[in-house]
Amino acid sequence: MGIYIHFTDEQKERANSVDLEEFLRRRGEKLLRAGRESRLTRVHHITVRGSEWYDHIARRGGHAVSFVQHYYGTTYQEAMELLLGNELGEAYPAAQPKREEPLKPFALPPPHTDMRQVYAYLMKQRHISRKVITHFARAGLLYEDAQYHNCVFVGTDEQGVPRHAHKRSTNSLGKSFKVNVEGSRPQYSFHHVGQDSILYVFEAPVDMLSFLTLHPEGWQEHSYVALCGTGGQAVRWMLEQSAYLRDVVLCLDHDEPGQTAAKRLQEELQGAGYHSSILLPVHKDWNDDLVQGQAMAGGAEHVAPSPCRNRTMPAKGVVRPAAGPGPGSSWTTKKVTFERDLSTEDR
Repeated sequence: MGIYIHFTDEQKERANSVDLEEFLRRRGEKLLRAGRESRLTRVHHITVRGSEWYDHIARRGGHAVSFVQHYYGTTYQEAMELLLGNELGEAYPAAQPKREEPLKPFALPPPHTDMRQVYAYLMKQRHISRKVITHFARAGLLYEDAQYHNCVFVGTDEQGVPRHAHKRSTNSLGKSFKVNVEGSRPQYSFHHVGQDSILYVFEAPVDMLSFLTLHPEGWQEHSYVALCGTGGQAVRWMLEQSAYLRDVVLCLDHDEPGQTAAKRLQEELQGAGYHSSILLPVHKDWNDDLVQGQAMAGGAEHVAPSPCRNRTMPAKGVVRPAAGPGPGSSWTTKKVTFERDLSTEDR
């Protein structure tokens, strides 16, 4: 049993003020920049900024001491000793006071003169239909940027003015690059508005286009949105703008972060009176299904909404949710309130 150590208030404040980015770098951790925050390479769902951290799956966060306890599984005393430098014989620097930086004005990246590299990447590597690509290109919602030849997926507001842009690299070698353009407003992420009551929700624009390639028949009748992460702001905006959208099909990735987010969104949507279900790709995401030749028929699983939420069934063709609400539900229109978004890319 270890010896109890009493920590003064000054020591507690000093430990909790340690700059977590510098602390992690000194311990050999690799970080990826995600806007104003940094994301751990080994555990993408944890982000740090200054002395603060947030776990986007566990949906909890705090300051340096609780981070060490959460991430390294230490006791409070062990975390304090580590942050105060007892283990390595050195003190870690304190984080600089957080300064609220003004948001940069949003501006679309300058377009290239053609879209050859984007078409080549999306068709040859991602197997997305030329017709689907051309539809969004002609609508001004997809283009190739001039500097790096990235795919740029554009999201517009109520008046059709661009307010969001998501860049995706077209390189075939090395690590892929994807990021939202600074100043993007998350509620306006890449989307298509149809005429019927169904809204399909995806994590990434490439998954959304892959789904349309897999199920091209009459796809323009339905509405679709790519969250560019797993936050719910874009879903809320779509529902607020189009009162006829009543059935939401959550098509997020078939992995722990994606399904954690899907279940959270489903509960919030059902609580607001919407009919919501979860549709799982066979592989990790819809582009994996497309590339590996998996059609939805006999492939993807449709997770029925509550109270039959634990039952799965094969989905045949484009999934149309039930025409009416499930037992205990109501069609009364309510404002959907989403908890803190799970993706820092959405901020």
